[in-house]
Amino acid sequence: MAFLPTTREEMIAQGFDQVDFIYVSGDAYVDHPSFGVAIITRTLQAFGYSCAILAQPDWHNDEEFLQFGEPRLGFLISSGNIDSMVNHYSVNKRRRDSDSYSDNGVMGKRPDRAVIVYTQILKRLFPNQPVLIGGIEASLRRLAHYDYWDDAVRRSILIDSQADLLMYGMGENTIIEVADALNSGLKAKDLCYIRGTCWKTKDIQYVNDAIVLPSFQQIQQDKYAYAKSFRIQHENIDAIHAKNLIEPYEGWYVVQNQPPLPLTQEEMDFTYALPYERTFHPKYNYVPAIEEVQFSIVSNRGCFGSCSFCAITHHQGRIISTRSKESIVNEAKIITQMPNFKGYIHDVGGPTANFSRTACDKQKKHGACIHKECLFPKPCPNLKVDHSDYVDTLRALRAIDNIKKVFIRSGIRYDYLMYDKDDTFFDELVQYHISGQLKVAPEHISAKVLDKMGKPRKELYLKFVEKYHKKNEQFHKKQFLVPYLMSSHPGSDLEAAIELACYLKKIHYVPKQVQDFYPTPGTLSTAMYHTGLDPRTLKPVYVAKTYEEKAMQRALMQFNYPKNYHLVHKALIRAGRQDLIGFGSKCLIPPYQKQTQKDRRKK
Repeated sequence: MAFLPTTREEMIAQGFDQVDFIYVSGDAYVDHPSFGVAIITRTLQAFGYSCAILAQPDWHNDEEFLQFGEPRLGFLISSGNIDSMVNHYSVNKRRRDSDSYSDNGVMGKRPDRAVIVYTQILKRLFPNQPVLIGGIEASLRRLAHYDYWDDAVRRSILIDSQADLLMYGMGENTIIEVADALNSGLKAKDLCYIRGTCWKTKDIQYVNDAIVLPSFQQIQQDKYAYAKSFRIQHENIDAIHAKNLIEPYEGWYVVQNQPPLPLTQEEMDFTYALPYERTFHPKYNYVPAIEEVQFSIVSNRGCFGSCSFCAITHHQGRIISTRSKESIVNEAKIITQMPNFKGYIHDVGGPTANFSRTACDKQKKHGACIHKECLFPKPCPNLKVDHSDYVDTLRALRAIDNIKKVFIRSGIRYDYLMYDKDDTFFDELVQYHISGQLKVAPEHISAKVLDKMGKPRKELYLKFVEKYHKKNEQFHKKQFLVPYLMSSHPGSDLEAAIELACYLKKIHYVPKQVQDFYPTPGTLSTAMYHTGLDPRTLKPVYVAKTYEEKAMQRALMQFNYPKNYHLVHKALIRAGRQDLIGFGSKCLIPPYQKQTQKDRRKK
């Protein structure tokens, strides 16, 4: 099966004078199931709809948007696999040097706020054609949201872009329902009944079973109203429980329909069995984003971990969808036939690798609980901890000819692993599936920060560390543990940052890279950052917002770097922790010593 056409010449060569849909993407075209453009277009193709792909068009040149002519049914718009602003800017709002989703990693192949820019161009050039937006940028900006780069509350991207329909979440079923409706002769304005969509209207009298959110004007002016609105949204992300949501604007309403139902195992198997080329289009030299995923396998979707700083629950939901062992094994066999395969499966997982079933049996029929989390603050009594299906699949993969090693590199929830009374998966993880080091995400050590993150307390992490080292001794392995840690998350003040620094000194570990909290649309933590309130309780939460304090918290995690000395010293003085300045075993830095000119020359 060939790549889908990316130019008019390719479209004609494949026998089309006109295609049903033109998919405009901010990414280079990679036909691999880790890329949304590939999944959506291959799904449409499987249901009999033709597609052309306009990847990273020059938004200054109308001719690029005109080259395919008019599609029969409409345009599909996505910024790509990542929000275009996250793709372009670091947490310090500095322009990034490279773009992993572009040919040769070249930066600047897409505009800022790509969905808005592409949509407005197409509405101008093709005023009578439906323009439908989706992907991560549209999904997480579907209602009014705090925008870190503007430092302001922005309207729904549906309003700002003037698109006809927004599709959010995982969109295989949604796109086929939309395509079938357009194919039947319905207009885009009539598509107000489909799960996983948002639409705009001036009349809400026919919207049933809905909650009216605070208006855009209210949440723009009142942070309490913003936090309240986000809490309602957070309580309505489950496909079974959720009600329709209505957000008022001046003269308009944005209506969010119920989320799409999670894919069944049969539907998941169908999606990942589609005829992907599994690499980037041959017109490119090299798209760096393929590196980690080309020989990786997605085994699940969704996450009931509900970390506050993660947008997965708002995009994929809390209900786990899984693939069958047979589907995963078949994909692995296809991978082994690829000419550049060296024998290593890089990953088998999803948002959380070891979530291979729903959190409890009740979720299958009744959905996820509205006011209760599965793992936080303690595991729910109904939680079913079971790695057996995952273990069975991993064993089957290890048995395939030409596979030397199967690694697990996507996130492992160490708390879920620790709650399993059967050590089989832990044993096999240590023996067979670690590539020298296991990365896990305690994120912090301070209880008050972990509570805001929705993460387990440090005591459980310390027990995991101890057990991990014992397992390595048991199986005669010398494998390291690399903790992911975050600075400046809401709830973290200098006191908490110093507590983390002291822990890092105690375990003789200083991270080479530090992740500062990045407020991105669609997360509970971003709502805390903007409002100074925890939407779950509407109580105040401490937020580090000044550049200086965030720099201090970041420096404390690398307290022994000479370049960080003055920031760490200043932080310790400000926090009244002079006891950590000196030569004692618990001290973070030595006393300040004025350098001589000779010392400076040496340095």
